[in-house]
Amino acid sequence: MLTPDLPPASAPAAARPPVPDPAQGQADNLRAIGIMMLSMAAFTCNDAVMKAVTQTLPLYESMTLRGGIVVAIMLVIARAQGGLRLRVPRGDLLPLAVRTLADLSSTVLYLVALQHMALANLSAIMQALPLAVTLAAAVFFHERLGWRRLSAIGIGLVGVLLILRPGTGAFDIWSALVVLAMLLIVARDIVTRLFSVHAGSSTIAFYAAISVMLTGAVLATGETWRTPTAGELALLLLSAGFLSVGYLTAVASMRVGEISVVAPFRYTSLVWAIMLGLVVFGDWPDLWTWAGSALVVGAGIYTILRERKVKGMS
Repeated sequence: MLTPDLPPASAPAAARPPVPDPAQGQADNLRAIGIMMLSMAAFTCNDAVMKAVTQTLPLYESMTLRGGIVVAIMLVIARAQGGLRLRVPRGDLLPLAVRTLADLSSTVLYLVALQHMALANLSAIMQALPLAVTLAAAVFFHERLGWRRLSAIGIGLVGVLLILRPGTGAFDIWSALVVLAMLLIVARDIVTRLFSVHAGSSTIAFYAAISVMLTGAVLATGETWRTPTAGELALLLLSAGFLSVGYLTAVASMRVGEISVVAPFRYTSLVWAIMLGLVVFGDWPDLWTWAGSALVVGAGIYTILRERKVKGMS
């Protein structure tokens, strides 16, 4: 077993490179896993709350009001961290425009589908997102994929087809909207790779949030706007809180632990979706959805673990 070169014993302590602490690394990974699971719970709870509030409050009004609350929360957080830089480098303007358009389009399609679909079914389809991003990265950035990961992606897509069941009554316009929303999220994530190091993450997220809010306000002109009840306003505040927690913890989990260790725990969102769908809305997935979800989740976890092994061998 190879060991790193160590400085001579006589070298001053300040000149010696830090020695990795395996125990600390394991503790960081465990903490990151917990943060990731919290993030997935927050995102799924946000979906459940938005699905509940849009049963009575118009969709685009709900999107606008929640968006305003999220923007306010982001401004408070940015101020606490030293302020928000709204200026974007010229070279990043096109990626920002494309990413923002993809983000707000996927948000609108996702929320429309959320009104009409069971939470677990929608979440099961979205579990294919990591597989789709992996495939897109191979196509657009020429990232190398071996036959094992390509096979896993293929199996995952078969799982999506089991959930959707094209040509049957299970496949409808709402399912198609979720698939389209997922593809737009893939585009968003791929375009994000094109930003320079000078474009801050908080700046990119802020423009996305305010664009979603303004788009909701424009689309809301076609609805009958009404003053939300105290209960509806409370749900919107709760949704915005869950969404903000989800964003913050998703970033934190990637910075604390190893990505290859933490990433598989994204799939815990499906567990939350099934539980919340049953408890809140009385929805229970059918056998096809269970089978398809097992294929998608299994393929996704295998792809992540395989990628970790390949990087360890390189």
